[in-house]
Amino acid sequence: MCIFAVRVFLGILLLCAWCQCLECPFGCECFAITRTVKCVSKDLYTVPQSIPGYARTVIITGNNIQRIGPESFTELENVTNIILSNNRISEMASHSFSALINLRFLDLSGNHLALIHPEALSIPGSPLQELNLSCALFNFTALTDLTTALRWGGLGGLLRLDLSGNNLALLPPGMFSHLPNLQQLFLTNNSLVAVYSGTFSGMNQLEVLDLTHNAFRTFRADALQELGRLGNIRILLGYNPYTCSCEIRNFVSWLNESRAEVDVDSVRCASPKTLTDTRLRGLGVQAIGCVIPVQGDVTDLTLQTSYVFLGLVLGFVGMVFLFVVYLNRKGMKKWIIEMRDACRDVLEGYHYRYEIDSDPRRTSGRMSTDSGSNRNQIVSYLD
Repeated sequence: MCIFAVRVFLGILLLCAWCQCLECPFGCECFAITRTVKCVSKDLYTVPQSIPGYARTVIITGNNIQRIGPESFTELENVTNIILSNNRISEMASHSFSALINLRFLDLSGNHLALIHPEALSIPGSPLQELNLSCALFNFTALTDLTTALRWGGLGGLLRLDLSGNNLALLPPGMFSHLPNLQQLFLTNNSLVAVYSGTFSGMNQLEVLDLTHNAFRTFRADALQELGRLGNIRILLGYNPYTCSCEIRNFVSWLNESRAEVDVDSVRCASPKTLTDTRLRGLGVQAIGCVIPVQGDVTDLTLQTSYVFLGLVLGFVGMVFLFVVYLNRKGMKKWIIEMRDACRDVLEGYHYRYEIDSDPRRTSGRMSTDSGSNRNQIVSYLD
């Protein structure tokens, strides 16, 4: 009886294996127990059709699939995880994954995405929680397309986004504003040089931000404010080529005072040579060659600067005046001579009148005339 039971059990296993082989696409491996389908390095040009309905995880990697669209994934409502890494995918059409209504994890890493439709990531019900796009973007145009796709994809449930290794030099403001529930954002191994105001706007649930292995030399005041608005999160800032000069003073102060959890042991100076591999946290302003003046010195320096500026302005005005006088020197000389002659004529006229008025003969005649007129007035009065 036991032998018969064993034979029946083995027969059932062989039957299941035979049915499994019938359902599994050509060139793929199907595992009914783990509900997994694997199509690895089979030189496929399209996504295999007739994937078993029991599949929950589909792994298609190392192939030559250049385009995916809504026809690539049909009748796969039960699939929750899809790995499409290293398939040389260059185009994602509209609603490429719309049939995957239970999709939670999508891995598109290691591809060459150049064309991304604005609704390529749109899935009814917004089930997607993890999206891996590391080393997947072909150029800056793909980044612009991805920004639009994140905006129009309805990815309100996305929790984890990996954009590492894409040679990103900048992030468009508000790129992640339509991912309100995002908790983890990985931007490591890019070429980012600055964080601008509004870069991480709308990310109120973020818990981890990875900015390691980029090209940051310092963080300006607006960048520090942007990072500060993220709250008490874990921010990874290590392994960047920080230049420890006076310009990094605000960043050092932020590291010393920030409430965020920063990987301070990895945040070190790359230059100058005297400070190479020195931790930024705790670094004094004297060490980076930056002296902060006291308030009184600031006031005196401001006054001195004002006086110097006023002196320069007055000196410039004087030079302009002398230059104008030099250019009109002949006219000025003629005008001075004419003024001198006019003054001389006036003075000679006054001198002539003075000589006439001081003549004794003119004075005695004037007195006789005055006496005669007085005598006539007295006679007229007596009459």
